[in-house]
Amino acid sequence: MSKEHHGITIVIETIDSESIWVLKVAGKLTHHDYEEIIPALESSLKDINSKHLKMLVDITEFSGWEPRAVWDDFKLGLKVGFNIDKVAIYGDQKWQELAAKIGNWFISGEMKFFSDDQSAIKWLVE
Repeated sequence: MSKEHHGITIVIETIDSESIWVLKVAGKLTHHDYEEIIPALESSLKDINSKHLKMLVDITEFSGWEPRAVWDDFKLGLKVGFNIDKVAIYGDQKWQELAAKIGNWFISGEMKFFSDDQSAIKWLVE
C-alpha cells in the first residue's frame, strides 16, 4: 500500500540579493493541509519585506484541490495577495497555466506562468 504525498513546502531563499518565498505544492491539497500551512505561511511573511514579496511556486507535482481546500486557497490568496509584488509559477500542465491566469486577478502585483524554474527565477529577479 502506498501513501499519497500532498502538501506545501515553504522555504525563503536569497537569489541575487532578493528574498524569494519558494513554495513547492504536491499532490491534491486538502482542508487539513491549509490548517497546517497557514500559520507557517503567516510566520514566514514576518521574515521578509512584504511590500516587495516575490514568490516562486513549483506546481509540477500539484494535482488539484479537494472542494473545501479550494475555498481555503481562495481565502489565503485574498489575505496575502495584496502584499505581493511578483509571483512566478512553473508547472507542466495547461490547466495550471489557466489557474495562474485566474490567480492573477486576486493579487496586487504580477503573476506569470513558466514551464521551467530558471525562466521563472530570471523573471523574478529582473
